[in-house]
Amino acid sequence: MPRFSVIIPVYQVQAYLHECLESVLSQSYADLEVIAVDDRSPDACGEIIDEFAARDPRVRALHLPENTGLGRARNAGLAQATGDYLLFLDSDDTFTPDALQAIADRLKETGEPDVLVYDYATTFWTGEAVRNKFAAQLTEEGPAPFRLEDRPGLLRVLMVAWNKAYRREFVARAGLTFPPGFYEDTPWTYPALMTAESIATLDRVCVHYRQRRRGSILSTTSRRHFDVFDQYDRVFAFIDGRPELARWRPVLFRRMVDHLTTVFTRPGRLPRGSRAEFLRRARVHYRRYRAPGAPVPLRSRLRHTLVHLGLHRTYRTLQAAAALRRRTLRLTAKLTRALRAGLLQAHYRIQLRLPLRADRAVFSAYWGRGHGCNPGALEAAFRSIAPQVRTAWIARPEHQDTIPPGPRPLRPGTAAYWTALARSKYLVNNVNFDRRLVKRRGQVFVQTQHGTPLKHMGLDLQERPAAARDMDFEGLLRAVDTWDYVLSANRHTTLTWERVYPGGYTTLEYGYPRNDVFQQATAADVARLRETLGIPRDTVAILYAPTHRDWRRTQRPALDLERIVHRLGPRFVILARAHYWQPDALPRVGRVLDVTGHPSVESLCLASDALVTDYSSIMFDYANLDRPIVVHSPDDDWAAYQATRGTYFDLRSFPPGAVARSEDELIDIFATGHWRGSRSAQLRAAFRERFCPYDDGRAAERVVRHVVLGEPGQPPVVPLAERRPVPSVASAFPRSPLTTVPQPSGPRTVSEHR
Repeated sequence: MPRFSVIIPVYQVQAYLHECLESVLSQSYADLEVIAVDDRSPDACGEIIDEFAARDPRVRALHLPENTGLGRARNAGLAQATGDYLLFLDSDDTFTPDALQAIADRLKETGEPDVLVYDYATTFWTGEAVRNKFAAQLTEEGPAPFRLEDRPGLLRVLMVAWNKAYRREFVARAGLTFPPGFYEDTPWTYPALMTAESIATLDRVCVHYRQRRRGSILSTTSRRHFDVFDQYDRVFAFIDGRPELARWRPVLFRRMVDHLTTVFTRPGRLPRGSRAEFLRRARVHYRRYRAPGAPVPLRSRLRHTLVHLGLHRTYRTLQAAAALRRRTLRLTAKLTRALRAGLLQAHYRIQLRLPLRADRAVFSAYWGRGHGCNPGALEAAFRSIAPQVRTAWIARPEHQDTIPPGPRPLRPGTAAYWTALARSKYLVNNVNFDRRLVKRRGQVFVQTQHGTPLKHMGLDLQERPAAARDMDFEGLLRAVDTWDYVLSANRHTTLTWERVYPGGYTTLEYGYPRNDVFQQATAADVARLRETLGIPRDTVAILYAPTHRDWRRTQRPALDLERIVHRLGPRFVILARAHYWQPDALPRVGRVLDVTGHPSVESLCLASDALVTDYSSIMFDYANLDRPIVVHSPDDDWAAYQATRGTYFDLRSFPPGAVARSEDELIDIFATGHWRGSRSAQLRAAFRERFCPYDDGRAAERVVRHVVLGEPGQPPVVPLAERRPVPSVASAFPRSPLTTVPQPSGPRTVSEHR
């Protein structure tokens, strides 16, 4: 008897069926059977199923003599299932890697519940993936298993069969089957959750729910959408036959009305001329199943009222009025913005004619993202070393809370913002200011940059169209001509900047101010940061910070972080830090902590014990901490990155530590302790010598003394051998491996062994 029976009804999905079946059969958890039900599909689906069945004995091909529809095809698969648990998967959807292992583990942890609800992400034909917006309902915190009355919020999660695992004995006992028609999930999922004696949740994306550009059943225009009424008749009949479930009538009534209005208002579902009939049917159901005690949210009351009264023309009139109102508001807002922009530019032109203020400096970073990076460290240094200069910081409204006491907060596009740009003597940024900036005689622009270049930058992107996209190189050079000083952390950076950003500026090879904190922080600071981030004591915190892939429309995670922490065991946690251009690219659950929104990457570096990255410039900064770095660089990914973006040196030949060419190799590096072994230390020492000669904790002071006080080269640089960066917490742990989980079998090819 297999652990799982995966039932896949198949109809006209030949383009997606291979991917669906492969996603199941390639799972790391192999104790399963696949029942693929060919619902008399007119394309090649039946042949594809037979091909898979011939090569894998876990696949059972079931061919129906006639087309019966999704619900009855699932019932045919149910009749053949022998597994402990039943899972459903639509034939154009896929399981995520290691999903079944996670499901099996959670079932065991929660004592074999009747139903396990897991999460999904909607994937679009563009490549975009969006996680279920009600994922918070699947938290694993609190008692487990439980009953629906303990967590009624589960009813807000999409009511479909394929995001749950059902104990087969429970399904048989409850007599659950799928009805015919559209919306067949409704009479299955509601009864399943209401009657389950034990329910558990898994806060992990296990299914990718494909939204096809065309061809989806529910996106077709058909009178079969009227089936939704029959399905709710079945749901309420189920409740009527079980008096103990009567308390759910008000909740289901509200859900029904919301569902009916969704079908009614969704474009392309109901045929022309049938909308009035649909609303009349909805009114009948409203009055038939209306139940007191179901509070209706304020935003839904109008829809409920219109369904209650069956006011088809009123509904359409209000919809048209609402659309007209939205268009009017958009036009009014557009005209208002244009007028405001004109007035602000006139204000700016007036300010440009007024004298400069020698005691003012304005700072910004990453296009207004908030206080931080090199400009943030310089702003603090201005206040301490040159207090006669008053500072201001430009940040978008959502990042205003990152600005510390001291600098004056400015919002982009305001009159105060344009005044500061026009009249401040010092302009400091790690990117460029507004393209409408007019650089005045006497103004000093300090371009801090934001990293040591590994990937090609500036003019070198002229031959890299996939990375450059539509970069305006002439505009870039106009911006370069406004720079007076450019910061550099090492000779490699200096030579690169002066070639790819040719201009008349002065390079200050003083180190990066943002790295000063690595030499200034204490062990108490590290302990406080770890506590703030929720890192358990006596654990190794791995900071995972991948870079951006310019040539991809969407940023798919290269690593399964949940699998990694599961394999490494409870002594490890991962701090997942997505690139600022892709804040939603990484999953975060369990011991994978979400730190993408943390305002200070330097604090994350201090709190961590090791860094895992691919080609991000964070490795150059992290090396100043003299803590282990592991580079994850699969051969195909490295080749793609080299071909599209290009690098200035072969990172895999001159790495800052061990190099993993696969996920299993990465796990092996940490499981065996090689991440902090002697060879890794040797590689890191050579890397630091080349790229960290000036980051001694006083870079910001040197810049301020040079630019503001006219004291170049002061204070002198502390030699690398004399620096004592704050140690990590893991440096006090024993050198033996920290994991207790069995590791993957097979030969190891860890680069550190070479």
